[in-house]
Amino acid sequence: MKSFALLADPVRRRIVEVLAEGEASAGSVGRVVQGEFGISQPAVSNHLRILRDFDTVTARREGSQRVYALAPGALDDVTTWVQRYSALWTQRLDALDTELARGATDRTPPTKEA
Repeated sequence: MKSFALLADPVRRRIVEVLAEGEASAGSVGRVVQGEFGISQPAVSNHLRILRDFDTVTARREGSQRVYALAPGALDDVTTWVQRYSALWTQRLDALDTELARGATDRTPPTKEA
């Protein structure tokens, strides 16, 4: 469940969202996060380090840049937890859909008869 703790922070959650779109340099991640949260580049680097230390992201050197990517399987514990409860949501959403359909037929305006 370490992923939930990591994702509880909105900055780290946004970094994961950025990296879900593909690899990105620390600078490009920083520009997105700094623009949205108004934090410094060292603060972004600190969040990236935390994500790296918990094996949520990987980093590699590419010239003078560090390129980050989501680690394979990094969010598997979140996926497992969500799947455990998704059946409940599906049942409830199906029941809601049925009730909405019933309500729609109950509210059908009467037709004019000539």
